Amino acid sequence: MGGASIWHWIVVLLLAFVWIVPFWKILPRVGISKWVSLIAIIPLFGLILLWVIAFKPWPNRATTAL
Repeated sequence: MGGASIWHWIVVLLLAFVWIVPFWKILPRVGISKWVSLIAIIPLFGLILLWVIAFKPWPNRATTAL
């Protein structure tokens, strides 16, 4: 087996794009720079970032108890 073909790189870039764009849109809403979304490519950091987003208070969210 040789190196990765052009199709491999197209798929990798497409998956990276699909993974980064939601972080890019959500992070500014919770007060984190959108550039932090680039570290979400690294699997462990992406998971940690999801946890940070999940438990960080959102500024626009109404404070009502359920």
